[in-house]
Amino acid sequence: MRHPKAEQWESRLKQAFDKVNDYLEKTYGHLYPLHPARPPHRTTASPEADGLFDVGGVFSAGFGSRHGPGYIVEIRFGTLAHVPDAVRIRIEQDAIGQLRKELPLAFPGTRLRVEKDGPVYKVVGDLTLGKA
Repeated sequence: MRHPKAEQWESRLKQAFDKVNDYLEKTYGHLYPLHPARPPHRTTASPEADGLFDVGGVFSAGFGSRHGPGYIVEIRFGTLAHVPDAVRIRIEQDAIGQLRKELPLAFPGTRLRVEKDGPVYKVVGDLTLGKA
C-alpha cells in the first residue's frame, strides 16, 4: 500500500508525461509504422499502450547520481522499424523540452527540473509530498 500523497504526486507527473506523449504523437507519430501489436494513438484507455510513443518515468533513489533521487524519464518507441540514432536523439530532446514546459504547469510553485544524469534524463528537485 502506498501513501495517498505519493499516489497524487505521481498522478500529476503522469499527466505531464501524457501531455508530452500527445505532443510527440502529433508531431512525430507519422514517421514510423506502429508495432503490429500496438493500436493507434488514443484508441485505448492508456497512452502507454497505444500509438508510437510511450513516455513515462520510474523513480530512482539516486545512489551514485550527482543529482540525487528523481524520476528517470523513459521515452519508448512502439515500432519494429529502425529509428536512426540522430532521429531518436532529436525526438528525445524535443520531448525533454516539452517536459520542461509541462512540469511547472503540473506542479506550480514546486522547484522541479529535468537534468541529464549520465545516459538518462531525470526529473529532480523538490520531490516532497507536501504539495501533492
